[in-house]
Amino acid sequence: MNDLSMLDLILKASLLAKFVLLLLVAASGVSWYVIFSKRGLFSRMASSAEKFEDRFWSGGNLADLYESVRKNQETEGLAAIFTAGYEEYTRQQTAGRSAPEDQLAAVSRQMRVAQVREVERLEGGLAMLATIGSTSPYVGLFGTVWGIMAAFVSIGAQKQASLATVAPGIAEALIATAMGLFAAIPAVIAYNFFTRSVERMENRYHTFAEEMLGIIDRGLRHARQA
Repeated sequence: MNDLSMLDLILKASLLAKFVLLLLVAASGVSWYVIFSKRGLFSRMASSAEKFEDRFWSGGNLADLYESVRKNQETEGLAAIFTAGYEEYTRQQTAGRSAPEDQLAAVSRQMRVAQVREVERLEGGLAMLATIGSTSPYVGLFGTVWGIMAAFVSIGAQKQASLATVAPGIAEALIATAMGLFAAIPAVIAYNFFTRSVERMENRYHTFAEEMLGIIDRGLRHARQA
């Protein structure tokens, strides 16, 4: 029975089979690293967004909020979008040569650029999860085919089809299949989960940007009427 232990089968596997297993183990390790790092990022971004929205709607003015953001060195999420919009708004106000509609459009462009950057930050690493999730089963399948081929070669060499003859090759093949699924399944689940999380955060960013543009638009209209 010891001859058929998993560790013994891996150690006695062919060089190509070992390479396939090592590749799948590495892919699984990368996948879990991305999963844990993205989980921490999304948790941090959601918490900071909630806190920033509370401050934004607390009744203070935008200038005080901007100074608070700069003092605390907040450079991610809603704070980054707000900073981009407010700084462009102050530049437009300082220049004072553009029509209110042009000023609002300029602020909107800067906030949109900041929003795209923040979404790209959230999406970082998801392509790796998608690649691991889609290719690992095929890498495992390659190892499976190789193990079955080794089993048939063993049968041909010994000219008998006993269990002892085919068991090592078949077991090697099944191990490769299992490792391919072990690497792929968490990656696919995490990719789908994080993709939905990105969509939710993107909608949150977009809604905030529209609300801030509404506030700036009302300020510009009031200044023009005055």
